[in-house]
Amino acid sequence: MRTSLSAALSAVLLVLLAVLVPFGALSAWVDLELDDTDRYLAAVSPLASDTDVRNTVATVVTDEAMKNIDVGPLQDTVEQFLHETALSFTTTEAFQRAWDSANRTAHQAVTASLHGDDGKAVTIDLAPVIEEVKKELVDSGVPFADRIPVRETSITVLSADRADELRSSFRWLRYCSVWPAVATVVLLVLVLGLTLVRGGPRAALTTAAVAGGGLVLGAVLLRIAVAVGRDRVLDEVPGTDRAGAAAVYDALTASLRTTVWIVLIVGAVLVVGGLLGRFVAGRRGRTAAAAPSGT
Repeated sequence: MRTSLSAALSAVLLVLLAVLVPFGALSAWVDLELDDTDRYLAAVSPLASDTDVRNTVATVVTDEAMKNIDVGPLQDTVEQFLHETALSFTTTEAFQRAWDSANRTAHQAVTASLHGDDGKAVTIDLAPVIEEVKKELVDSGVPFADRIPVRETSITVLSADRADELRSSFRWLRYCSVWPAVATVVLLVLVLGLTLVRGGPRAALTTAAVAGGGLVLGAVLLRIAVAVGRDRVLDEVPGTDRAGAAAVYDALTASLRTTVWIVLIVGAVLVVGGLLGRFVAGRRGRTAAAAPSGT
């Protein structure tokens, strides 16, 4: 009876941890990073040097400019020249400032879309970036640079349909905040402590191995959730924006992937430590039991 009860409690602990790990990580991520402007900017600011983002911005700038330029047989040559010039600009500090400014505004759109009631897509308006590019090119005497229009031109990072699907989930995650993550740590410490006090070291080692298995399973589920979310988000993003949107998604979820590895390592240590400890304790116990008969 006691063995069956212990097995049932172990199964409950494993399932609880497997559920709490991804839920706690996601809710803390929404509240502490996605909702916080400074942390959001810290995540996406380095993308100013990302190859996909730079190419996307240069392509958008070039496409907008070429809508107002007609030079006959030299059209392709001018387009290539403008694209290379715009791409070169994306390596400057001015582009970094413009990118940060655009993303600060974009963060307002992200929070409004995920926590509001409208069905708008989440986009990054490149108008501030285009304005800086135009100014730089005009000052450098680049032909036709003055024809680059400065108007709202956006990169879509989350379609309206996907925003509608995710809105309810994000509200719940934001409401839960960091408490599921705190509950995970408290549960782990409490269960290990109580097992050690009531059942002794061997029982605590068994519980540690079970808890480690729950953490490992939770880390795997979190990694799957991040990967599935990436595919679903990018599925409805326009092809021209997909590379840039993928870079933004990966930057924003980098902390989640780091969490996966941390939890995975902690879980693996608990599993190996618990099983190894049980094995060593068992051998010592058998040796001690056999000692009187051998003397």
